[in-house]
Amino acid sequence: MAVTNAAGAAPAIACEDLWMVFGERARRQLDSARSGGGSPARIAGRLHDQGLIPAVRGISFDVKAGELFVVMGLSGSGKSTVIRCLSRLLEPTAGAVRIAGEDIIAAPPRRMVALRRRKMGMVFQHFGLFPHMTVAENVAYPLKVQGQPAAARAARALEVIELVGLAGREGAYPRELSGGQRQRVGIARSLAVDPEIWFLDEPFSALDPLIRRQLQDEFLRLQSGLRKSIVFITHDIAEALKLADRIAIMRDGEIVQIGTPAEIVLHPADDYVAEFARDIPRGKMMTVASIMQPVGAGGEGGGEDCRGPALATAMSLDDALATCAADLSPHRVTDGDGRVVGTMRPDDLVRALGAVAP
Repeated sequence: MAVTNAAGAAPAIACEDLWMVFGERARRQLDSARSGGGSPARIAGRLHDQGLIPAVRGISFDVKAGELFVVMGLSGSGKSTVIRCLSRLLEPTAGAVRIAGEDIIAAPPRRMVALRRRKMGMVFQHFGLFPHMTVAENVAYPLKVQGQPAAARAARALEVIELVGLAGREGAYPRELSGGQRQRVGIARSLAVDPEIWFLDEPFSALDPLIRRQLQDEFLRLQSGLRKSIVFITHDIAEALKLADRIAIMRDGEIVQIGTPAEIVLHPADDYVAEFARDIPRGKMMTVASIMQPVGAGGEGGGEDCRGPALATAMSLDDALATCAADLSPHRVTDGDGRVVGTMRPDDLVRALGAVAP
């Protein structure tokens, strides 16, 4: 039975007690190791003693519909293995992965082919474009595999090519494109089938910093309109904080903490998580929305004690500090449509910027 959230809706993805163990007779060895009880780390130790490699250790998490869920960690933490298990490019050793309530680990091969063709989109670090095909042909290829008519797939290809900012380049070949443009083609190709679920494994990490920032901004623009359910893998905390609705931090195959960007920065679960965010410029990376008191929270949020200009939810904390400096009273916070959605307290702002201890 699918796990439901507070509103009663099934999550887009539910990962339950997922294990990925490499080695001979992995499932039998895992069952034996788990029969002795103990923490995932203790079970992993027993597996190591048998010469096996437990890359993912009993992790569980949900991804909400329309959520951008980032999984991050150092090299070898298991993050890329997780996304390959979620898409069943690797067969998990144990656990369940439910997509819209359906356990895809139990799905037969034909069903998985259908899911990958129509429900899932995947983008990886290496673009994997066909060098003998044009941009339009590359983008339309998944639709050709689906059996769609030539005219329909050509029209859809042009639509998503424009969506990712490559209009006019549909006749070019991959060798004629920059690295950033090739990555845009990869994104367009994965979007051509209009997937409900999107898996992205370090899609920008091979690009130079300037192009990477530009594609991150473009990606956020796309997501604001598409609202896909996304699992995004990265090793870069700045990228995670910029893109994520929520972040899962991994270490040694386990999830150490799941939280919003503000929770990860302001309330790290341990020193490992704190070290990731130690050098992050909070004032530039965090927004007013991440620390405001929402309307109705504690009877506040837009109360009569608010004075001075309203703050926008998307405003950086540095800009909010500059606005609040002349008037150290609570300020109303408004969304993009001008609706009052919360209150910003000066002491919360100062605490978030690290000027005083939390």
